[in-house]
Amino acid sequence: MIGAPTEILMSKTQDQSLLLALLDSWDRNNTILVNLLRILPKDSLRARATPDSPTVIEMFNHIHYVRLIFISEDAPELSPPLPVTWTEEDDRDRVAQMLEESGRAVRDIVRNRIETGKDMQLHYDHPILFVQHMIWHEGYHHGQVKVALKVMGVPIANEQAGPVTWRVWMDKAKLVDDGSKGL
Repeated sequence: MIGAPTEILMSKTQDQSLLLALLDSWDRNNTILVNLLRILPKDSLRARATPDSPTVIEMFNHIHYVRLIFISEDAPELSPPLPVTWTEEDDRDRVAQMLEESGRAVRDIVRNRIETGKDMQLHYDHPILFVQHMIWHEGYHHGQVKVALKVMGVPIANEQAGPVTWRVWMDKAKLVDDGSKGL
């Protein structure tokens, strides 16, 4: 029809490809965060950038808690159990496990909302905005962790951090539908 607005529709294949790339982006973000936690020297978990700043381990606990709060507010019917307050866990392995669990929960909520077309209930116009907010928030705290370590005199060398952080973002891999990177 002449003069009608042109509508560009993406094929289901393109939609699925974009969803997989988005979910892969989230998975990589979570991998980087857990990798950072795992390479920290044990004695650095109580480091602070300033006397009133949270400790490094408190920042990781905070990230986990924020994920759960936003899920409970924006997809309460799919929310994992919410702790009464943020956890003050200081066991690195347990915190890594908590991040893996809340990371899967974020992934599942984003996938559900995109596939069903159901709106986020409180904060976001679209589930992509939710995952972008989580990535931005966690990148902010990643930087805080590195600053706290520098201030305390235990910086992480780029040779140690690079392969488990930046390289995770930049590695090319075939995306697969189960959340893992194919080879």
